[in-house]
Amino acid sequence: MKTHGTGAPPWNFRSCGAGVVLEAGVLVFHPENIVLGDDVYIGHNSIIKGYHRNVLKIDDGTWIGQQCFLHSAGGLFIGRNVGIGPGVRILTSQHDIRRETDRPILHRPIKFSSVRIGDGCDIGASAVVLPGVELGQCVQVAAGSVVTRSFTEKVVIAGVPAREIGAAV
Repeated sequence: MKTHGTGAPPWNFRSCGAGVVLEAGVLVFHPENIVLGDDVYIGHNSIIKGYHRNVLKIDDGTWIGQQCFLHSAGGLFIGRNVGIGPGVRILTSQHDIRRETDRPILHRPIKFSSVRIGDGCDIGASAVVLPGVELGQCVQVAAGSVVTRSFTEKVVIAGVPAREIGAAV
């Protein structure tokens, strides 16, 4: 693993491929549950939030822009050659607002749901991907979109909430 700029701590990932680049300011939690493929790039000041259970897997050739937040409490699987723009947020847990309704939402049980992003996807800057979403191969997510449900392969999605607006070529 190498870095540009000031360097990175010697984290003990479950697995770390050749040619991985972590830019300055990247924060990593629970590296023992993180798998990085070959030639993965993670931009400045991103937070890679592994969890004490489940796995965060980023496959070969994936590029993650600056100031991203990847959360893997429910499991997060990012395919090969995926582009993730600056400021993207990917979440795998949420408060269960239907249970224990007499309690403040902050203190209600947490639901965990994995996120899967297929090979060749591109997620535009500042998009948000919510728990339980699966994106097929080569899905283009427009900048600023909020992805609340799954989409099949080779589509372009945009909006809040994201909806299909065309075919990816």
